[in-house]
Amino acid sequence: MELGDGYHEQLQRDSQFLCSDQRMDTELVDKLVLQLNRIYPQILSDKEAQRFRNLRVPTTVRLAELLVHLQGKGEEACHEFYRGLHIHAENIYFSLPTRVRSRGPLFFLSCFSLAVGLAMLYYCGEVKAVKGPGLLLQYTALGLSRGASDVLISYADDGAGTI
Repeated sequence: MELGDGYHEQLQRDSQFLCSDQRMDTELVDKLVLQLNRIYPQILSDKEAQRFRNLRVPTTVRLAELLVHLQGKGEEACHEFYRGLHIHAENIYFSLPTRVRSRGPLFFLSCFSLAVGLAMLYYCGEVKAVKGPGLLLQYTALGLSRGASDVLISYADDGAGTI
């Protein structure tokens, strides 16, 4: 989610993706409707839940109508939809356009730095020709989060990183 955007705006941007994703099948839509109805009846009443579970209407149509309905209910309804999606279909939740975009280039750079650092550490450990991989660990820590870099730097400073 981008800074300053609420769940309502996020759902507006994700709606087309959700309606076109084949993984949003009848069973999943029913689970989401039932969760919203049972746990949050103020968001989805029994009558509304029956409407969105009507099997005579194609799933894509029911899903599109559900998303419009939730957007009309406001921020809390949209937030609870995302919570349900995260619980019942984590793979879809993490592939949403707003979730992928929110990670940004720094996230991917951090992951790449970690992978390269671990590969170099493994390589240095096998070759035994490089003196003091502690320096290598300190440079590897540059692209990582504060907690991960603290661990690598302390490992290098303790001398545990020497071969």
